Amino acid sequence: MRIDPHWQGLDPQARGASVAMGNFDGVHLGHQAVIDLARQPPASLGIVTFEPHPREFFAPAAPPFRLMNAEARANRLAKLGVDHLFQLPFDATMAALSPQDFARQVLAEGLGVTHVVVGADFCFGKGRAGTAADLKRLGDDLGFRVTIADLVQAAGTSISSSAIRQALTEGRPRDAAVMLGHWHRIEGEVIHGEKRGRALGYPTANMSVAGLHLPRLGVYAVRADVLTGPQTGSYMGAASLGVRPMFGINQPNLETFLFDFAGDLYGQHLSIAFVEFLRPEMTFDGLPALIKQMDSDCDQARDVLAAI
Repeated sequence: MRIDPHWQGLDPQARGASVAMGNFDGVHLGHQAVIDLARQPPASLGIVTFEPHPREFFAPAAPPFRLMNAEARANRLAKLGVDHLFQLPFDATMAALSPQDFARQVLAEGLGVTHVVVGADFCFGKGRAGTAADLKRLGDDLGFRVTIADLVQAAGTSISSSAIRQALTEGRPRDAAVMLGHWHRIEGEVIHGEKRGRALGYPTANMSVAGLHLPRLGVYAVRADVLTGPQTGSYMGAASLGVRPMFGINQPNLETFLFDFAGDLYGQHLSIAFVEFLRPEMTFDGLPALIKQMDSDCDQARDVLAAI
């Protein structure tokens, strides 16, 4: 998949795509339905999205809400067979474009799209003034087709990033997975921690969760994909997401213990899939009690993952 972080001066081969457009936070089943409608061979399949997310641009001090960082979103879109990801910069210039100027300058003249698919609730342009119906009308004038996708439901409820966030907040990753069509994942680089896990017999891969909406803090059964390095592959494990109250640390992070793994993962990129919530964060009377609980957590995680 090719990633273009701009919409001006594109190579001719990047133009003429049939695109799905939106923020695609989570790339859930509703997003996937929009993407499927954009598959119009022989045109290449493209995604038009924005980085940073417009909500981050307008409210940079608001609590984190994203289900995915840009890297995780790109990885998921690549798995869906997307040819081109147009990851457009959302800045003051983009925010100031009227719906008419966005359709003409960005979609028609810049990207040269032949077909655009959006969800029924899609809004665009300055002040979110443009609707999906407006885009269809503008496309007719500017020479590209527009398809408006119906909202997708699961178990009688409309699928949305907000509903997925709620399920994760409540420690229901399997319910979130039903709406996502895949396990919720946190992806990123393995960073150096304080190496307490190694001293306890449970060496962990530490990852930052900055900028993301966090699932319920606690311990999870997880599946882990090592995406880079000599030990690339899939593993099972147990992960602790939280602030480590036992040690008085307040900055959340993700620590994952991979079963049946030996090696160094510093600097490599991991994708951690949340399968089942096992327990909330706890404090213990001492390290022996903590180690005993970690033994139990890993046994429980093995049982959960073996049953899937």
